[in-house]
Amino acid sequence: MSRATRSAFDDVPPDGFDEDENEAPSLEEAPEIDFDFEPGAVQAGTEIIRRFWTTLPTSPGVYRMFDHKGDVLYVGKAKNLKARVGSYARGQAHSNRIARMIAQTAAMEFVTTSTETEALLLEANLIKQLKPRFNVLMRDDKSFPYILLTSDGPAPQIVKHRGARRRKGNYYGPFANVWAVNRTVNALQRAFLLRTCSDSYYENRTRPCLLYQIKRCSGPCTGEIALEDYTGLADSARAFLSGKSNAVKDRMREEMERASEALEFERAARFRDRIAALSAIQGTQGVNTQGVEEADVFALDEQAGQFCIEVFFFRNFQNWGNRAYFPKADRSMSADEVLASFISQFYDDKPAPRLVLVSHTIEDAELVAAALSSRVEHRVEIHRPQRGERKNLVDYAQRNAKEALGRRLADTASQGKLLTALGQAFGLDKPPRRVEVYDNSHISGTAAVGGMIVAGPTGFMKTHYRTFNIKSEELTPGDDFGMMREVLTRRFKRLAKEAPRTPREGEVGEPQAAAEGRAVPAATDAMPDDPDAFPAWPDLVLIDGGAGQLEAARASLAEIGVIDVPLVGIAKGRDRDAGRETFFVPGRTPFKLPPRDPVLYFVQRLRDEAHRFAIGTHRARRKREMTRNPLDEIAGIGPTRKRALLHHFGTVKAIQRAALEDLAKAPGVNAATARAVYDFFHANA
Repeated sequence: MSRATRSAFDDVPPDGFDEDENEAPSLEEAPEIDFDFEPGAVQAGTEIIRRFWTTLPTSPGVYRMFDHKGDVLYVGKAKNLKARVGSYARGQAHSNRIARMIAQTAAMEFVTTSTETEALLLEANLIKQLKPRFNVLMRDDKSFPYILLTSDGPAPQIVKHRGARRRKGNYYGPFANVWAVNRTVNALQRAFLLRTCSDSYYENRTRPCLLYQIKRCSGPCTGEIALEDYTGLADSARAFLSGKSNAVKDRMREEMERASEALEFERAARFRDRIAALSAIQGTQGVNTQGVEEADVFALDEQAGQFCIEVFFFRNFQNWGNRAYFPKADRSMSADEVLASFISQFYDDKPAPRLVLVSHTIEDAELVAAALSSRVEHRVEIHRPQRGERKNLVDYAQRNAKEALGRRLADTASQGKLLTALGQAFGLDKPPRRVEVYDNSHISGTAAVGGMIVAGPTGFMKTHYRTFNIKSEELTPGDDFGMMREVLTRRFKRLAKEAPRTPREGEVGEPQAAAEGRAVPAATDAMPDDPDAFPAWPDLVLIDGGAGQLEAARASLAEIGVIDVPLVGIAKGRDRDAGRETFFVPGRTPFKLPPRDPVLYFVQRLRDEAHRFAIGTHRARRKREMTRNPLDEIAGIGPTRKRALLHHFGTVKAIQRAALEDLAKAPGVNAATARAVYDFFHANA
C-alpha cells in the first residue's frame, strides 16, 4: 500500500452518483462556488473536497474525512478514488447525513491500495479503530471465547481462550458467550476427564488434586492414567468437537456394554455418566442443523430508526449460541448498507466460516466474500437463501432480532422516563443523558480501588466504566474521603484535558445559582449537529456516601475549576436497609424519596451496580497481589524463562537460595539472566 497526502475518508456510497467508478467525473460543469459563506456550510466542505480531488489517482484506496478539530468523520473505500471523492464535490443533492458530513469536512487523507479487496479490509480495520461519527459502528466488539485443546505438551489441556491464537492446539468456536463455553468445558471434563490446570500446576503435582477425586480429571499429572490412554481421551474430545459426536457416543456405548457383560458395573456406570454428559451438551444447544455444518447467520431488523443484528454460530452441525448487536447507524441508511458494513467489521479480527447466511441482499457481496477469503485458508460464501433449511435458519435469526430490538426499545423508553424523573427529583433543568456513579472498595486501606459506572438512555454503558487504583502514599489507610478526592481529581482533570467544553454564555459558574442550591446548567461537550453522540461529561454525579463524601467530592472538583457538574450524595439508611436512603444535594436540606418511588429503585440499582463493580475490581486486584510471583518483577524475565526456572528448581524459594552458577545451568537461562535473578534476590544481602 502507498500512502497519499492529507485528505478525507469514506465508507458509505455517496448519494446521487451513478457514474461508473472506472471513469473520473468531470467537475467543469459544476456551478461556481460563492466564497461568501459561513464556515461549516456545505459549500465550504465541497470546495475543500474539490481541492483534494484534483490530485487524486484513479486507483483503489481508502479515504478519511476530518473536521476542524482533526477528528475522523468518515472512513470509506473506493474502487476509483478520484471518481468516488469527486461525487462529493459535484454540488449535487445529498441526503441530510451526507450533507452534514460534507459541511463539517476540513481535511482529507488517502491511502491507495493494490486492489479493492485490500481497500475493503483496510476500511473495516480503520472504522473499528477510529469509530468515525458517520460510519456504521459496532457497539460491542469484544472478542468471542473459544475452546482450546492444546497440543504443545504430553498431556493436552482443555481451556477457555480469548484473543490471539499463539498457542499450539485445536481451537473450537466461536461461542456466543462465556457461559456457553464454561458449560461445554464442564461437560467435556465429565465426559473425557481432561485436565484444565495450568502447565506449572500440572508439572509440580505429587498427588492427584480434587478434580481427580470427583471424577472430573483422569490424573495424568501423577500417572493415574497412562499418557497413551490419556491421548486417546483427548483424541475423542477432538472428534466430538469436530462434529463426530454420534461416532464418539457409539464407541462409548460399545465400551459400556462390554463392561456390563464382563460384570464390571462400576466401569459401565462411568461410561454411562460420560454419555449423559455428552448428551447434555447436545441437548442445550437449541436449534441444530442437519445440512449446514459450518455457518454464521446474520439477520437484521429495523424499527423506529434503530437496527438490531442477530448473529447465530453453527459449527459441526451444532448451534454454539447467538448474540444480538445494536450498531450505531444513521436512520437514513438502508438495511443493506448497515448489514454489509457490519459484516466487514465483524470479521476484522476473527476468521470467517465457509458459509455466511444473510437476511438482506448485500451489495458487492462477492467483493466482501473475497476479502474474507483472503484472511482464511478456505473459500467464504455469502448467501441470502430463499428456501429450505438455510432459509429457516435466517428466519429464526430474524425473529430473534425483531424480539431483541423490541425489548431494547421498550427498555430505552422506560430508561428515558426514569432519567426524566431522576432529573426532576434532583432539580436538574433537563433529563440527564449521562449519569456517573462513584464508589470505593478496600480492606483496611489495602488494594484500594475506586470504581466509576455510567448509565445513559440505553441503560448501563459498560464500555465507559473506569477503575482507579488508589496511588497516593499520603492517604491514611481507610481514608474514604481522601480516596474519593483522588478518584474525582484524576477523573475530571483528564476529562478536562481530553474533552474540553464550550461554556454556555451566562450559565456556567453562576455563584448565585450555586448558593441557592439550583443546578447550574452544564457546559456542552456534544456536537450540536450530532444529537445521538453520547456525551463525555456527566450531567449528574452520584456519590456513594453522605455529607462527608459529598463535601470531599465538591471540594476536589472546585480545586480543578469544575463547579457546574451536579453532585448528589447517597447515604444508606439505618441498618443499611435499602429504601431508607437519604440524599444530599449542595444547597438543599437532606431529603428522602417515597418508599415506593420508581426513582428510588432506579438510584438503588445505580448504586448497587457501582458497589458491585468496585468490589469486583478490588477482589481482582487483591487476588493478583496475593498470587504475584517475585520473578514477574525482574526485568528481562518473561513467561518462557520464568517457566524454565520453575521447572528446573521447582519453587521460587529454591531459586532464591540458588547460587549464581546453579542459576546459569538452568535450561534457557544465559549468564546475564542468571546475574539479574541472583542480584534481585541478593540486593540487600
